[in-house]
Amino acid sequence: MQTLRVGIIMNGVTGRMGTNQHLVRSINAIRAQGGVPLGGGRVAMPDPILVGRNADKLRALAEAHGVTRWTTDLDAALANRDDAVYFDSASTGLRPSLIRKAIAAGKHIYTEKPVAPTVTEALELYRLAQAAGVRHGVVQDKLWLPGLLKLKMLVDSGFFGRILSVRGEFGYWVFEGDWQPAQRPSWNYRKQDDGGIIVDMLCHWRYVLDNLFGDVKSVFCLGATHIPERWDENGQRYDATADDAAYATFELDGGTVGNGAPIVAQINSSWCTRVRRDDLATFHVDGTLGSAVAGLTDCRIQPRAATPKPVWNPDVPQTIDFYDTWQDVPANRAYDNAFKVEWELFLKHVVDGGAFKWNLLEGAKGVQLAELGQRSWAERRVIDVPALAP
Repeated sequence: MQTLRVGIIMNGVTGRMGTNQHLVRSINAIRAQGGVPLGGGRVAMPDPILVGRNADKLRALAEAHGVTRWTTDLDAALANRDDAVYFDSASTGLRPSLIRKAIAAGKHIYTEKPVAPTVTEALELYRLAQAAGVRHGVVQDKLWLPGLLKLKMLVDSGFFGRILSVRGEFGYWVFEGDWQPAQRPSWNYRKQDDGGIIVDMLCHWRYVLDNLFGDVKSVFCLGATHIPERWDENGQRYDATADDAAYATFELDGGTVGNGAPIVAQINSSWCTRVRRDDLATFHVDGTLGSAVAGLTDCRIQPRAATPKPVWNPDVPQTIDFYDTWQDVPANRAYDNAFKVEWELFLKHVVDGGAFKWNLLEGAKGVQLAELGQRSWAERRVIDVPALAP
């Protein structure tokens, strides 16, 4: 067995998502399994170096998870030719300048989203990476969630017939931080720090809708800042200047799934809602031949022939248990961590080349939709989504 080392500069992984999903459940899990099989008796073995601004946090993180290399000197890390990949999980506002430096250093790029605050910057990063000949990818983790993989299997099998609509519900109550600590960082709720749920979540919804149901053709979005004041990690009160909820309607290209009529998608995203549904994120898909509801891990279906026939009568209690009329889609395969799956695909791409669809151009599409969603809110109208010129 030939082991091919892939050095990875992991910047900004002291945060919750970077630590849990990228370091522990992806890179360390890949190392523990013996690397990524490449075929021909070869494996790709990631070798991370942790980079950040706080030496104490980096040292503690490295020691806790068996990582031998860490540094607060990003420039020195980028100068090391033995590390081929730059991964960015730092703040959105700093991301374009950091990725530009990594591209200039000849590093392959793998980054969290949003890839940049504006679509202009996001497209610039794509063009710079293409011109430099480096490989690049953007985290689009929800595509490999078990629930959405089951949903995609239903789409691909023709289960729905002609898809009519998609209704998504995402979110939960994020505590304000006064009497109970908030479970999300305070910068998420400050516009001046690139916070806001439209920027955060419409990037996700772009790749989910494009890949599962149809290309997004238009958007109408209404944002809100429902909670005007919050308390930060030090217990200090601050003004919440960013949107904490977004109510969006999208028109999708339905030409490949029926008579060409558009698919209508409605997705509510909120950090100000209390959950009474199957999961923190659910997608309800209705089609002429059946419907499905998918969460992060589970998916339930109701085919046309098994659809109950309710009759509207507000004068008597409902006799149908609507939850009981759905059946589970079985887990006929093993599902790995969604972040880890894409990391493995990207590492294969770094070593062997070939196509990698989820690149910086796809990341720019997410930024574009978030930007148009904010514009739709400001102008209070439907905005068409033009094709992005690479």
